[in-house]
Amino acid sequence: MKALIPAAGHGTRFAPFTKLIPKEMLPIGTRPAIARIVDEAAEAGVDEVVVVTSPEKPLLKRWFEMEPARVRIAWVDQLEQHGLGHAVLQAAGAFEGEADPVLILLGDALVSGGNASAAMCAVSRAHGNASVIGCETVPMERVSRYGVLKPADPSKVGRADCPDGASHFLLSDIVEKPRMEDAPSNYVVAGRYLLSPKIFRYLRDQEAGVGGEIQLTDAIRRMMSEEPVYGYVYPGKRQDIGNPQGYFKALEAFNGID
Repeated sequence: MKALIPAAGHGTRFAPFTKLIPKEMLPIGTRPAIARIVDEAAEAGVDEVVVVTSPEKPLLKRWFEMEPARVRIAWVDQLEQHGLGHAVLQAAGAFEGEADPVLILLGDALVSGGNASAAMCAVSRAHGNASVIGCETVPMERVSRYGVLKPADPSKVGRADCPDGASHFLLSDIVEKPRMEDAPSNYVVAGRYLLSPKIFRYLRDQEAGVGGEIQLTDAIRRMMSEEPVYGYVYPGKRQDIGNPQGYFKALEAFNGID
């Protein structure tokens, strides 16, 4: 199985620091965030990680030249940025012919207190290698910042029916950054996806959506018409290191780690 880490973003929420140091290189203990994300993927059974990066971020490659990862690392440059869906599409060639689901780990999202990727893989296998979207709940007034999930049967949401006691549920829709009054729930995407390789086919002709960008959410929405997609409240807690406040919380969450 292969994983994909989109890591070409400018890190504008952390500017001007990120004009010099990529946010993925922010230290968590003695190692950068991206190294810990690669570790999460390796522990989930991944044997190759494809990193979508920018020529402006040579430090990412230099780290793994200095400290080799436990898995193979492949690099794809994203020369222009047109949304998360566009970033994922840049790596399509690296996944050509793959039958396994594609594990996507956002480069500015760490998970403390558990391995979200491994848990999502277990849920996927339990449903015939179905696509799984890692999610969390947020207050309704914050849903407009995220991709929001719509459970197919809300009465089943919250049941402790997963091996680790968390909940997963079949989805009927996913919406990118809806207004609070239009949001189908307060379950939002939390930095981890495990998607059928068919996602690349949908991304190739995906039209621009919210913000004029190619949204991964919109391609997933179309894919739902062809095959089931599940939402999963994974174990642990997402740590958003893309802004200073989130990074400080991440340092607290990982306090004491080597």
